Amino acid sequence: MKIKSIEPIAVSLPMLKPVIMAGEVVSRADNVLVRIEADNGMVGWGEAASAPIMTGDTLESIVAAIHYLGPALRGRDPADIANALIAMDGRMYGNHGAKAAIEIALHDLTGKAAGKPVHALLGAKRRSCMPLLAVVGGGDFEGDLRDAEKKKAAGFTAYKIKVGIDSAAKDAERTRAICKILGSGLLISADANQGFSTEQAIEYVRAVNGAGLDFFEQPVMAHDLAGMAAVDAVDPRIAIGADEGIHSLDDIKRHHERHAARGVSLKAIKLGGIRAVVEAGRLCGDLGMNVNISCKTGESSIACAAALHVAAIIPNIAWGLTLTHTALGADVTGHPVPTAQGHVDALDRPGLGVDVDEDRVRHHRVQVAGFARVRP
Repeated sequence: MKIKSIEPIAVSLPMLKPVIMAGEVVSRADNVLVRIEADNGMVGWGEAASAPIMTGDTLESIVAAIHYLGPALRGRDPADIANALIAMDGRMYGNHGAKAAIEIALHDLTGKAAGKPVHALLGAKRRSCMPLLAVVGGGDFEGDLRDAEKKKAAGFTAYKIKVGIDSAAKDAERTRAICKILGSGLLISADANQGFSTEQAIEYVRAVNGAGLDFFEQPVMAHDLAGMAAVDAVDPRIAIGADEGIHSLDDIKRHHERHAARGVSLKAIKLGGIRAVVEAGRLCGDLGMNVNISCKTGESSIACAAALHVAAIIPNIAWGLTLTHTALGADVTGHPVPTAQGHVDALDRPGLGVDVDEDRVRHHRVQVAGFARVRP
């Protein structure tokens, strides 16, 4: 079996409601799908989200990079993923989003051909049922309280509250109110998405003292490891986690060595694929760091299935699994990754275990020409 074609497909998917975070409001999910077809007609799918603030990737840049990487891969055996990654790195520096989308599609295609789920290609399965991290992030005090109450009733046991969108005092007030509604015995975190200064983040941590917060993700700018360490030192009960600051194994090691984070959020688009996420998860296990496996806001069941396969095999997901397809108003599969009572089961069908509906893909496709984006 050889790779016949590699096609990037830009899509814009509606959100059920806007997700408000520091520096960004996501009202539509702009993602790039990758469709890899083999010479026997078998197809594999991958996905990467546009994330200009997190990775520097836009729809236009991801599409352009996939087109550029194509010649290095066509004619290859799709199962030789290790050498495909080497070939991509040899042809183009960086561009982790595009490489991740291609790599996920190669795993999907290889798994389908071998009759194995993607997690079986990555390692031994450690868990079959995983807790989902529910995001509470509208920035509206009463609305967020209702949302938290609704998700608790639905069975969620892990939560992430979006902060950094107001003053530290107001965000802390909202956090305390949400924590009170959720009660004890749950995993509760906050995520500032780099939205606070060091002083504001320290003010926030002190203000939520005793409220029940377990960890606080990316309180300050990604490069500010000294600021991260200063915030982490405020309250030993609230661990600091890194997200936007993690793009490589070296980043994880630096955060650990400088006491800048006690855990990390791992995403395929930041690290260049799911194999890199698995490697990062194992490094975190060796270092005693907590892990959250996550998708970018608004990724479809394709990327979410890929994250789920990783979460099933790495040493720990103490900080939960964040799947974001549930926030979409429309998916690209007829049957999105199923979730129930705040948990998700591992997918054991061949490949990613989701069936992409190409009619749905065509419906949500947007044309990327230069820097212009035209909806059909």
